[in-house]
Amino acid sequence: METSYDVKIYKILTYKGARKTTHTVRWVVAGKPWREPFRTVALAEGFRSELIRATGKGEAFVIATGLPVSHRSKSAAMSWYTFAVEYVDARWPELGGNSRKNTAKTLTAVTIALLRAQPTQFAPVAVRTALREWAFNSSRRAEAPRDVVTILRWVERNSLPVSAWEDAERADEVLRAVDTRLDGRQAAAWSRKRHRRILNVVMKHAIRRRVLRTNPLPKGKESTAVTKTSNAVDKRSLLNADQAAALLDSIRRRPRGGKRLHAFFAALYYCGLRPEEAVAMRVQDVTLPGPDAADQWCELLIHTATPEVGKQWTDTGEIHEERDLKGRAEGETRSAPGHPALTRILRQHIEEEQLKPGDLLFQGENGGILAGSVIRRAWRGARKAVLPPHVFESPTGRRVYDNRHTRLTKWLNDGIPPAQVADWAGNSVPVLLATYARCVEGQLPDLKRRLEAAGDLPEPPDAG
Repeated sequence: METSYDVKIYKILTYKGARKTTHTVRWVVAGKPWREPFRTVALAEGFRSELIRATGKGEAFVIATGLPVSHRSKSAAMSWYTFAVEYVDARWPELGGNSRKNTAKTLTAVTIALLRAQPTQFAPVAVRTALREWAFNSSRRAEAPRDVVTILRWVERNSLPVSAWEDAERADEVLRAVDTRLDGRQAAAWSRKRHRRILNVVMKHAIRRRVLRTNPLPKGKESTAVTKTSNAVDKRSLLNADQAAALLDSIRRRPRGGKRLHAFFAALYYCGLRPEEAVAMRVQDVTLPGPDAADQWCELLIHTATPEVGKQWTDTGEIHEERDLKGRAEGETRSAPGHPALTRILRQHIEEEQLKPGDLLFQGENGGILAGSVIRRAWRGARKAVLPPHVFESPTGRRVYDNRHTRLTKWLNDGIPPAQVADWAGNSVPVLLATYARCVEGQLPDLKRRLEAAGDLPEPPDAG
């Protein structure tokens, strides 16, 4: 830790912008300028006074951070591992299962990057498992087996202090390590973006607890240049009508549970449901027309989602976690129309399975929630059986979720107003358009006719 007594502190610079006024404290340490903006003059004066008091006491300043040595005391005294465990325990009650899992993954990568030395007496996979599945899991940590406890004690002893983040070069090294997969290749853009998002929340927590004074992560363009992502759907993943029909028929003819799975996938395809919404539906959530109106539309009420997150990440110990609908207020519901073809499928499904109003609409073999592994295995099997090898290897319908993408795109291509599609799908209009705008096609001829019907500029008067 290089320090210097060569410190100059300047007057507060006040900038009055159109929306807010910023008060910036300026100082120089060993010739390197530093700036710290504040929203109020009182906060700026308080911070500047701390710097002046430190120089008055003859205190050295850290060249890498521009701050007095005393400002590093708390972050230097706490190891990163200890802080990360405390952070997990503080956030655990308010996080959902998937958020808990993703936080543990991020903190595992960071903790390994902030070790004084890499362990040689433990296998790398054992260290990662110990951190991800036990250290950063508040409900399981106390039950960790003896070999895991041994690993975690070694990590705690060899963890660098939180102050390591105050070294810009060290922070860059950690971020590069987090952005790198185990095989040495760069992680996917969406993964890097997720790590940054989680780490920013962690750093804000450190600032609130006064462990760190400022957020050490890159800001602005520097932080987003390598993590650009797009939520737009890949056109190649969409199914055409013949492919969808063949896939649904293949699933229906499966010798084990084919008819039940056929009804499930038909609901995804015809109504654009998310898989976690479909598995949570009850029979009473389906409004079917009368028995003599088989050629009429049905309606599905969606009110709950049960994503599969793993029993070690839920409070109940169940694999699935019951949640409110994505992007909706607590307790809010939505409905989606079901094509007459789906009406016939669901009516037959309910009758053959002898389902009652309170029963799950799509059940597993033992009557419980339909497992994600069964869903994925059935879909992959159907793709392999139906699609030519070159199509099977392509993105076409590769994910179960592509049924939803196909339906929402079809609604838009059929001219359904985006606001209505967004309501049926459970999206906002901006998200819907950003996700599916590139897939909307086939409307150009009609749009050209409308433009032509609007007329052209009037002919100029005859000059003669």
